[in-house]
Amino acid sequence: MTRPPLRRRLLSAFSTFGLLAGLGLAQFAAPPTADAAVSDPAATVNTLIGSSNSGETFPGADTPFGMVQWSPENTRGNQTRTPQPGGYDYDATRIRGFSLTHLSGTGCAGGAGDVPFLPYAATVTSSPSADRTDATYAAGFSHANETGTAGSYRVGLDSGVNVELSATTRTGAGRFTYPTGKPLSLLVRTSNSEVGSSAAQTTIDTANRAISGSVTSGNFCGYINTVDRRSYYTLYFYAAFDRPFAGTGTWQDGTLSAGSTSSSGGTTYGTDGWPAAGKGSGGYVTFDPAQGQSVGVRVGVSYVSAANARANLDAENPAGTAFDTVKQRAHDAWNTELNRISITGGTTAQQSTFYTALYHSLLHPNVFSDTNGQYVGMDQKTHALSTGQHAQYANFSGWDVYRDQVQLVTLLRPDIGADIAQSLYNQANQNNGVWDRWTHNQGGTHVMTGDPGHAAVASIYAFGGTSFDAAGALASMVHAATTVTAEDRGRDGWNVMVTGERPSLDQYLSIGYVPSDGNAWGGAGETLEDVSADFGISQLAQRLNDTGDGSRFLARAQNWRNVFNPATGYIQQRDSAGAWQSFDPASDDGFAEGSAAQYTWMVPFNVKGLFTAMGGAATAAGRLDRFFHNPDNSWALSGSDGTHSDVSNEPSIGTPWLYDFAGQPYKTQQTVRQAVNTLWSAGPGGIPGQDDLGAMSSWYVFAAAGIYPLAPGRAELLLASPLFSQVVVHRGNGATLTLNATGAGTNAPYVQSLRVNGTTSTRPWLPESLVTDGGTVDLTLSGTANTSWGTAAADAPPSFDTGPTSADLALNRPATADSSCNTDEGPAKAVNGSVSGGSGDKWCSLGGTKWWRVDLGGPTPVRTVTVRHAGAGGESTAWNTRDYDIQASDDGTAWTTLVQARGNTANVTTHAVNATARYLKLNVLTPEQGGGGAARIYEFEVYG
Repeated sequence: MTRPPLRRRLLSAFSTFGLLAGLGLAQFAAPPTADAAVSDPAATVNTLIGSSNSGETFPGADTPFGMVQWSPENTRGNQTRTPQPGGYDYDATRIRGFSLTHLSGTGCAGGAGDVPFLPYAATVTSSPSADRTDATYAAGFSHANETGTAGSYRVGLDSGVNVELSATTRTGAGRFTYPTGKPLSLLVRTSNSEVGSSAAQTTIDTANRAISGSVTSGNFCGYINTVDRRSYYTLYFYAAFDRPFAGTGTWQDGTLSAGSTSSSGGTTYGTDGWPAAGKGSGGYVTFDPAQGQSVGVRVGVSYVSAANARANLDAENPAGTAFDTVKQRAHDAWNTELNRISITGGTTAQQSTFYTALYHSLLHPNVFSDTNGQYVGMDQKTHALSTGQHAQYANFSGWDVYRDQVQLVTLLRPDIGADIAQSLYNQANQNNGVWDRWTHNQGGTHVMTGDPGHAAVASIYAFGGTSFDAAGALASMVHAATTVTAEDRGRDGWNVMVTGERPSLDQYLSIGYVPSDGNAWGGAGETLEDVSADFGISQLAQRLNDTGDGSRFLARAQNWRNVFNPATGYIQQRDSAGAWQSFDPASDDGFAEGSAAQYTWMVPFNVKGLFTAMGGAATAAGRLDRFFHNPDNSWALSGSDGTHSDVSNEPSIGTPWLYDFAGQPYKTQQTVRQAVNTLWSAGPGGIPGQDDLGAMSSWYVFAAAGIYPLAPGRAELLLASPLFSQVVVHRGNGATLTLNATGAGTNAPYVQSLRVNGTTSTRPWLPESLVTDGGTVDLTLSGTANTSWGTAAADAPPSFDTGPTSADLALNRPATADSSCNTDEGPAKAVNGSVSGGSGDKWCSLGGTKWWRVDLGGPTPVRTVTVRHAGAGGESTAWNTRDYDIQASDDGTAWTTLVQARGNTANVTTHAVNATARYLKLNVLTPEQGGGGAARIYEFEVYG
């Protein structure tokens, strides 16, 4: 499969760094700073980091999780395209406007970019929509005249206009200073969202010195598939100016109407998902230069109504508020959040890289509710905040952020994490129970793979974001993960944006994996995503004392084994009949944005089981060595081929930490530090891949702190080593986690010793208690690897497994039953290891009391029982066993019930148990979906 234009990855030039004095570490050129904590982290932020090529970040003004991101829209001379998703490319030095909303590093063609404002130092003489090459209504600029930092942005345009922007949560503040002797014009290009619009409306109110209106848009990735070629949100705005208008005008398509005060019309999405050139509408105003060269504007926005946009402005940025006041408040708001991680040491460049990464991590999701608590839901209706919820959040790039960004946000702000979890649950409730994997404002886009909301919510809860309706969310997730919908069975949106929440869920439930001939964007990769979601559900269920769902979904999480081919040692495609497909480990066939070699490592909750399947920890460590290095031992972190890592993209970002499980934690320390040192920098190209709404930046923050989340739904932290001599995490709930790193430095990644709360430890991971309660971690680092620290098997981080980790213990064991339907359907057929013999390859019973049992030969530890019902043998799924119990006994007379299954519809059911028994018994209570009939069991499998 060729990687689609959805998420173009421009790979880092730092892909093959040689070894440095045997350490494999590259140096920064910047001089070291004094050994003191950074006092003003907001001032170290450079919003131009990541704005060139791969990062796709935007440099404009915003506040933490703000609704407004006022930032430039660049142009290369094509009215219907932006140079990069996010609207800005450092290498494109011409600006056609400054729009109010942005998304950071999304891929596709971007999104949002709503309502661009353009201060124009000339007379408006033609329709801006007719300027198809941006030759007239745009201005060049030099980076020497550009500054972007936390909460503010400034650029001097070649036209002579100086643009200054800042923001509050729901408003923008702008100050435009025009050159002397030039006209003072200002365009509001209402219809020109980054990917177009289906409707737009502009009204100029001369009496109140205001411009208001709305734009209706969406179309995220719409050029790829028609299912997203639609509008799903309307943004309302109200812009109040600090001086009267000298003139007005509007335009629609190619027609300019001087003196007009209203216009309407969207750009449309053309015939192929791209805005149609020459279409659109907006308005412009002029100012009297005799009253001065500076124009101030305050802009409020809302996704609910025009009235709410104005109310948001009045509440957060009322008349009389000076621009410099807004700018200072935005700076202070950022310092409040950035100071939640205090760092000491490092170079100036490293400090800037770190705090800019933290800044990017806290841009999304975005506050979506207004100051009165209203927001528009996924059902396109207006809602109020749930009880106890402080804000509704939107813009959730699930496939990206479930791995680390939601954990980082919740680590710092458990209250915001809980609100994000509630927001996701609210969206699902408003979306017919569907947890869309990539939501933009109040629209579902279905983009990417897996079921990431389930992993994200579980992680938020584990990291302390518990003040949401977790029980309701769990019930909703369990329903979505067990109830097959028409969309799950369909191929609408294939392949990038399959509309089903769990594509081919029916097959996943039946055969335990998503097959190559299913509906997903790559069955093998989809299976790995689904098992991570299942593991997340299992962990949330266990924390909520739902042991039944906890065990059931923990067992389902082990379905990764069904796409692990022991013959090749890789995760790979297999079809619905079980046949392995043609295989190349460098190929992305079966995977989204990655290869088999890259995805094979993506079983974060059961690394021990994965390593065992590979042949043991030593074998796995050797494979990791080859994964991260070329044959000449140079690094292969990014930009190599599909057989090597790509730490610039999500499927590979957890892999450097896996040496911790292999008894070689010093290689995790080395590999993580190499990526930190060489793939990231304080320059415009300083983010190695699309930032994906903060996912990649969150990886850097964790990596520079020397810690990383273990797995979805867990709060253990894997250890590398801090880049800084001290990292202090001040959690919003009052807990403090301090990491002291004696000897820390760019080329000193290796842990020599570790103490956790004063107790010496050789474990390369931290328990959940360090997250929930805080604590102190003391590390001693050096430039020489300690190859004996953390090597014992008992030191390895936890893995979560239920089996099967052994052969089927029931295979060909003696079996008895109440009766058989036919002589060739006796009890032995349920333990013969086969479902391929046709409809007779089963145990069948029409007895009055239907039971079957197996003798394991002696007391046997049992951890998992798998039952294959009628559908697994190719018979009607209406004959799948509906209600049954599984019991255990030591002597065959006294029985203990292990499983009570009710309402089953699946072809294959797997049950996690914890027993030691000689006999296992299956009591069939309701044999078919309709009630009576025959019991049909094709296989009864037992694993230790």
